[in-house]
Amino acid sequence: YCKDDTPNACFFDIATEDLKEAQGYGDLMGQKALGILDKAANPVSVSGLTKVATDNLGLLKQPANPAYKTGLAQIYVRSQPYGGSDKSSNGHRYDSIPFANGMINAGMSCQLIHYVHQEHVKFFEVCRNFDAIIVRCNPGQIKADGGDQQKFDDGMRDMRKLGIQVWPSPDVMEFMGAKDALCKVATLNIGLEDTLAYYSPAEFSAGFKKTMAFQPRVIKQNRGSSGEGIWIVKLKSGNYCKTYGERSCSDDE
Repeated sequence: YCKDDTPNACFFDIATEDLKEAQGYGDLMGQKALGILDKAANPVSVSGLTKVATDNLGLLKQPANPAYKTGLAQIYVRSQPYGGSDKSSNGHRYDSIPFANGMINAGMSCQLIHYVHQEHVKFFEVCRNFDAIIVRCNPGQIKADGGDQQKFDDGMRDMRKLGIQVWPSPDVMEFMGAKDALCKVATLNIGLEDTLAYYSPAEFSAGFKKTMAFQPRVIKQNRGSSGEGIWIVKLKSGNYCKTYGERSCSDDE
């Protein structure tokens, strides 16, 4: 992401291996979305909204006859360098392109739009024409840009009342926004059994080494970090065990 020593960071600066992995998650998201939506539509006209991003580098071509029309909503914090610490140099979040491409690979259109609070009414008029809206607005960024988070959330709730899917919905964000919520669903079919939260050095040492031996880890702060304080950790040799709990890794792995 953009920061003072990498002000021109862009989508293609991501390592090829990481791009492939990210696109795999995007494609999975597209397939899940396809299973939820059920009526055909053409891409939506977004010409009435302010175009914030300078380009759509990496975005695939929209399908000529999409099965569904989806939109991906973002927020660019105009008072912050680069629009926020989670942004690429063109104004999009790094994960926006893989998510959108996942929708496109599943046969749907996915248009990238930005929420500008001065255009609140116009923004939600456009959103009414989508079958689903993917919300990629990090907690606190709408307020940081001068907007009203509650007003935005109420707008998304209105979309749901119209039958438009919102992923995630404001209520899901409110009750499951903290990362430890993933631990609560770890044993459900939507969770991963090796998802843990750490509240002491001892818990981290034991739990992390056990999970690290099983598969690559994403370590995050507890809530909305805008891309900061997030680490992807892998074993140097790739020697992962087949079942969770089979072993714990050592410090030199």
